Amino acid sequence: MILESKNLIYKAVYHGARSLIEVFATLEIEGWEHVPGGACLFASNHQSMVDPPLLGSCLPREISFIARRSLFDNPVFGFVIRACHSIPVDRGEADIGAIRAALTALRQDRGLLIFPEGTRSQDGEIAEAKAGAGLLACKSGAPVIPVRIRGARDVLPRGAFFPVGSARIRVRFGPRMDPADYDPGVAHADRSMEASRRILGRIKALADVADPGL
Repeated sequence: MILESKNLIYKAVYHGARSLIEVFATLEIEGWEHVPGGACLFASNHQSMVDPPLLGSCLPREISFIARRSLFDNPVFGFVIRACHSIPVDRGEADIGAIRAALTALRQDRGLLIFPEGTRSQDGEIAEAKAGAGLLACKSGAPVIPVRIRGARDVLPRGAFFPVGSARIRVRFGPRMDPADYDPGVAHADRSMEASRRILGRIKALADVADPGL
């Protein structure tokens, strides 16, 4: 897999993240055939802080990320994640600026990583959906690619800042969802939340090819 990019910082983070992940884990990726070019939302469950660089390093194209604003407070780290197309968002409130920036990225035919749960799982189980992912999907009309991560929490659980062990990490990309699959329509009383629930339902339904019972 070759990353097509002229962004030296993105490439350095991309290859550095992939190398670090492969030191602490055995990485398996399924569903390559579902990864498109052009504008799309990659919607994933969220187990660990390693998830954004993990997923970024699984794709042969640059994508944009949504990250909580506090991560930009460190000047060096903030510079790096901005160079990697991260969009700061104030978590827990309607951040109009972040929504506009995300929609602009999609209009520029970029891929955008979102987590319908809004934050990392407390116990490894997929949590309830938040409205943000559905809002972006419905406003953009972009295709959504559901992604299921397993094993990342075993390497870097919530609350840890350094890897705590080795694991088998599996990433599976599922078939695309078009607006007809996730958007209940403008007449729906809770359109964004229902769209997020439908997207999260597809993520939950993704079983590993090797372990269909999981």
